[in-house]
Amino acid sequence: MSSTLVETRLSAVAAGERPVEEAIQKADVLIEALRWIRQFRDKVTVIKLGGSVMEDPNALRHLLVDIVFMETVGMRPIVVHGAGAAISRAMADAGIEPRFIHGRRYTDAATLDIVADVLAGQVNDDIVRKIEELGGRAAPLTFRTTPVLYGEKLQLNDDDGLPIDLGYVGHVTRVDRTTLDNLCYAGIVPVIPSMCWTEDKQQRLNVNADTAATAVAQAVGAEKLVFLSDVNGVRTDKDDPGSLIHSLDREEGRRLIAEGVIGAGMIPKVEACLETLDRGVRKVHIIDGRIRHSLLLEVYTSQGVGTEIIRRD
Repeated sequence: MSSTLVETRLSAVAAGERPVEEAIQKADVLIEALRWIRQFRDKVTVIKLGGSVMEDPNALRHLLVDIVFMETVGMRPIVVHGAGAAISRAMADAGIEPRFIHGRRYTDAATLDIVADVLAGQVNDDIVRKIEELGGRAAPLTFRTTPVLYGEKLQLNDDDGLPIDLGYVGHVTRVDRTTLDNLCYAGIVPVIPSMCWTEDKQQRLNVNADTAATAVAQAVGAEKLVFLSDVNGVRTDKDDPGSLIHSLDREEGRRLIAEGVIGAGMIPKVEACLETLDRGVRKVHIIDGRIRHSLLLEVYTSQGVGTEIIRRD
């Protein structure tokens, strides 16, 4: 047999083996995920969407695919979202200059109307529609449909103890858990914008999306709260993605803050995560939402792609 013929047959055999090997690798991935699928079945995960993810249609689509997958295999995802960049663009179009005080958007009456239109209208509707286009079911929970967040005006003081005027900015004091439980039980993904009503339903308030997601996670006793960030998690060197810390407990987190290992930009988010753990949520994750399928990789693989902050107890 000529060497040319032998090489041709070997190439054909190798070509036939490659699809089998690829299929086996896919099966291995599913087997690894099976453990986590069983563990988290019927457990609630609150996912906070915001930041650059909302500005990247491709990244957003992959995250919504992940959310549909999670619901399909028995998890109960709840989405809480902001829309800061879109709101700022709409304000610019209206000739309104954005103002931020202590990291919060000053919200006068004109700004509140824009926030409501963009956040509880355009963006919320878009997320719900895309989830349904991907084969899932979703419910918009806004003041225009079924509100689930209630609160009051946020009161902050300056360094002299004097009150700071933030306009119509609030914080969540009550979450309608019954509505969320019923939707999750029915296999419907709740989609919640970061706005709330006052208890008398006379005033809408703009709410920070991180704190809104935290309030929801605490109210429903979530297994997980996932923050989508522009970095891959907590790092020992903020400029080196390879220095990612995959897992922290509360004590380690506080120690790293005290030692200056966790940098200034990450400190508020980590402190918010630690506070969330203290209020009953079992795990908080910080992941880079721009990584394709980062949500599935974090939840359904042993290593994960971000930082999980956990209660050791």
